[in-house]
Amino acid sequence: MTIPAGTLPELTRRLHAALPQTQCTRCGFPDCASYAHAIAEGQAGINQCPPGGAEGVARLAAITGKPAEPLSPVHGTETPRQVAVVDEDWCIGCTLCIKACPTDAIIGSNKRMHSIVAAWCTGCELCIPACPVDCILLEPAETGAATGWAAWSQAQADTALLRYTARAQRLGQPAPAADAPITPSADATPRQSVVAAALAKARAARTSQGG
Repeated sequence: MTIPAGTLPELTRRLHAALPQTQCTRCGFPDCASYAHAIAEGQAGINQCPPGGAEGVARLAAITGKPAEPLSPVHGTETPRQVAVVDEDWCIGCTLCIKACPTDAIIGSNKRMHSIVAAWCTGCELCIPACPVDCILLEPAETGAATGWAAWSQAQADTALLRYTARAQRLGQPAPAADAPITPSADATPRQSVVAAALAKARAARTSQGG
């Protein structure tokens, strides 16, 4: 269940503003707003956001007054930022990745080649397990080896949130009340294994084809 940012209580709003807005679900919740609300309600720790990294934990600690702690390994690790790219030789134009992208960063239509707009890609990886032919790969972002907020700006976070909100409005998604119960995404942790398996499968397929 998603929580619209405009209906968030003050504490949740401050926590939400401190998150990178990648909407990747690695925290175990459907989106950044839901994770922020869960923290405010004492249902989640402040160390469940790998994209935010150590600095992200520090930001949440400053807001909540809780001590900073290492990222939870269950939810992932802080790594250099990557962006998704479509292998045009393999894309079949199924549109499944378009439906999975939280920021509408993928353009294309049915049975037409898809492309990813790097400036809008948050590196969430949600498109990878959605692709039936494993034609989406990850490439290092222009930030190189930088991680966490060192590889992601507030301007990028603001853009990602705007695009995520616009997508929700386009899809006509319901707007639950800010005090609605928050439940973690059941597939948040297993998704990391799915992504890793998809990448391994894609690499193996390309190796067998001599690519």
